[in-house]
Amino acid sequence: MTHVEILPNSQSLQAETIKIVTKISSPAGVGPLKELDGHIAAAAIYDSAERCDAPKCQEETRVAVQDDLYDWIIDGDGPLEQPRKIKWVTGPAGCGKTAIMGSLAGRCAANGVLGATFFFASWSASIGRRRKTAFVTTIARQLAEHRDDLKDAISNAIEKNPSVFEKNLHVQMEILVRAPLREVALQPDRPHLRGAIIIDGVDECEAEQYHIHDGSRANPPPARTNQQDQLEILQVLQAASSDPSFPFRILIASRPERVFRNFFDPQNTPTPFAHKLDLHEDYNADDDITLFFGVQFNRLRRQYHFPPSWPPPGTIQALVKNASGQFIYAATVIRLLETVHQEPPEALLKAVLATGATLKTTSHLLEQLDALYSHILKSSPNPPLSVRWIRSINYLNAYNIGPYASNIHLLLQTTPESNEAEHLLGNLHSLIRIPPPNDQATTKYDFYHKSLFDFLEDSARCRNQQKLYAEKNEIEVFIWDRFIQACMRGCNTQFSFPDDFLRFLASVPDAVNEESAILRFKAHLTPASAAWWVSLAITHKKDITIWWIFQDAHSSVRAVLNPFKIMDRNSIFRLYLSIFSAPGIVASRGVEFGAVPFCAV
Repeated sequence: MTHVEILPNSQSLQAETIKIVTKISSPAGVGPLKELDGHIAAAAIYDSAERCDAPKCQEETRVAVQDDLYDWIIDGDGPLEQPRKIKWVTGPAGCGKTAIMGSLAGRCAANGVLGATFFFASWSASIGRRRKTAFVTTIARQLAEHRDDLKDAISNAIEKNPSVFEKNLHVQMEILVRAPLREVALQPDRPHLRGAIIIDGVDECEAEQYHIHDGSRANPPPARTNQQDQLEILQVLQAASSDPSFPFRILIASRPERVFRNFFDPQNTPTPFAHKLDLHEDYNADDDITLFFGVQFNRLRRQYHFPPSWPPPGTIQALVKNASGQFIYAATVIRLLETVHQEPPEALLKAVLATGATLKTTSHLLEQLDALYSHILKSSPNPPLSVRWIRSINYLNAYNIGPYASNIHLLLQTTPESNEAEHLLGNLHSLIRIPPPNDQATTKYDFYHKSLFDFLEDSARCRNQQKLYAEKNEIEVFIWDRFIQACMRGCNTQFSFPDDFLRFLASVPDAVNEESAILRFKAHLTPASAAWWVSLAITHKKDITIWWIFQDAHSSVRAVLNPFKIMDRNSIFRLYLSIFSAPGIVASRGVEFGAVPFCAV
């Protein structure tokens, strides 16, 4: 045992109390909060870098709803025997939920009453914003910044429970949030905590899978659904809010999907919730949308030096009617007008108004938005191909495998030298954030609103829209075809890919559904240079799907060749070696992948 002397040279020391505080670091030399930092989704916090372009309410719009929500955060529902700490904010896609939550978070932060935020987003390149895994840890990390005593309590909780990051959400919430709040509440002479925890887009949370469903097990557990994970988040928040020591009010914003309607139905739960706020039913957004259009048209009039008479009388009223309370419609119209097009803004505005006028009735809330999306997509020289590009970009973005714009171009363009991306997407800037040429090697494509994919992935809404609709497996086949095309191009000794693209290319198979028979068949029909394939595989050993392609193709080659051993090798052998993929050819020759042979030959 190490001997430690305290104040060795002191004489006649007198003290009523000597408090000695020691700080023992974790075994890896990382403090508890630093360890916590490694398990959060920083991009999901309201003021994160990823949300720098997130929608916010234009000044003087959505004032009433923001005031009502802020008043509830500060004052609650008035004098009730049991405080109601959870309020559901709902409404259809495009009605402004995320913009309101973002603006409200900023207001709460400015006034010192923001506890924590989490903004889910199914389109995000950050997996933490798409899954539940980092939800509680991200909330806890923000609460740790709320007050020093709470920070110490959370830090101590992590030191005492180092395996907390491997626990389920309920256990994490108890250890990282509820217990520290109870500890702080017991301290005398400390001001009471209060404020808001704002959770947006819970309906966009995707399911976390814990079991492999690849056919290797006879009876694998059923795959978890998005609704199960969304319900788990709601239940965790409900349990936290029921704790008497939990001081925060929780705002949960989502679309009115069934899991949320059932959860917040007073007949289905004993926990009293605050009265829900329905943005479509409880507030008339027409005045706010009118104000938005007025401000934006004034700006466009100055920008393009239009006369004071533009836009023509009745234009704003017609657009507000078309919007049907959907701010995303208004925002998309303005982006369309301010984007550089071959047509001037006056002509574009007339086309938008004409599109709306052709709809005799509004059979559903988003019909005008669908018509606007269709009109914009049809401005592309090849709308069906543009949609496949858009959905492929969104598909690959979800896997966070480095799909920077330059990599997307090398993968999806028919030839590297072509300007196919600009040709197909150049007129679609009102739907897509397209990185400028100088930033395309380090910046990804992004999309303004999830409602675009709600439209494109719904066969009923895309009906009779020039083949804009495609099944998910069609998009996977499209990506796989372009992957094969890129591999064939890579075998060309006259052409070399950048290293960053090769890393991206080697990861593409992981993102595509490998169980599709069509894709597996196409993988076999990959003519390629054996040397190039081996080089790619060895360089990217960690990409297990490349290994799978080698194994699968080898098995196919061997299965085909064995029955023909006695036949003319100059015909059959040459035929099958020419049509099957290079990985199989290389494998059949016993070439090794690193130090491991493809299989026993």
